[in-house]
Amino acid sequence: MELIRVTPQLHMFRFPIGQAYVWRDGSDLTLVDAGHAGAAPLIEQALRDAGLDPARIRRIVLTHCHRDHVGAAGELAGRYGAEVLAHRLDAPVIRGERPVPEPVLLDWEVPLYEHGLTVPPAPPTRVDRELEDGDVLDFGGGALVVHSPGHTDGSIGLHLPDHGVLFTGDCVAGVGQVMLGVFNVDRAAARVSMRRLASLAPSTVCFGHGDPLTENAAAAPAAATPRSPSGESGPDRA
Repeated sequence: MELIRVTPQLHMFRFPIGQAYVWRDGSDLTLVDAGHAGAAPLIEQALRDAGLDPARIRRIVLTHCHRDHVGAAGELAGRYGAEVLAHRLDAPVIRGERPVPEPVLLDWEVPLYEHGLTVPPAPPTRVDRELEDGDVLDFGGGALVVHSPGHTDGSIGLHLPDHGVLFTGDCVAGVGQVMLGVFNVDRAAARVSMRRLASLAPSTVCFGHGDPLTENAAAAPAAATPRSPSGESGPDRA
């Protein structure tokens, strides 16, 4: 696993499948997603190597309920007393009260999906606070919760207006090109969510999969946003 500096206050954890982020306010830390089950020791060591103290993790915000984003959240939260936050619609899945929703796959997504299931399932994980669209969280000068359904019903983005930073979760991907995320439960809803996220015109965009954008970031998601129902046979790309 790598820990990559994005901005002075923001680093990215890169896992074999997917990624997560840590935001720093002084010595206090916020994780945006938490990687796969078993990744907690890797996250802790990466933070220490960067001069950050894992004991200062104050909250873990989960962008959605999938295993590569939730897996280590419970272990880290239990160890350091961090608050776990997720949207109301995905919280029962994260807690293990409901099954993970199955995506509606296009033909070209099937082999990608099978490859993506190589990380272990996430254990049931507590959610201390259920989020709604428009909630403002106490980090990064005020992080706005942007409900972005489509990938899952309770997917969210997080916008830090004071810093121009947008976390898209898996609604948008940056793998090679900026594109609509894959493995959606509702592809049409995901397109609408992508348009909404693009309208925020951030200067830094952090994806659930793919390298963050720090240059021309405002234009790229907008360019990738589908304008019509075309493109069902392949990805919607910039």
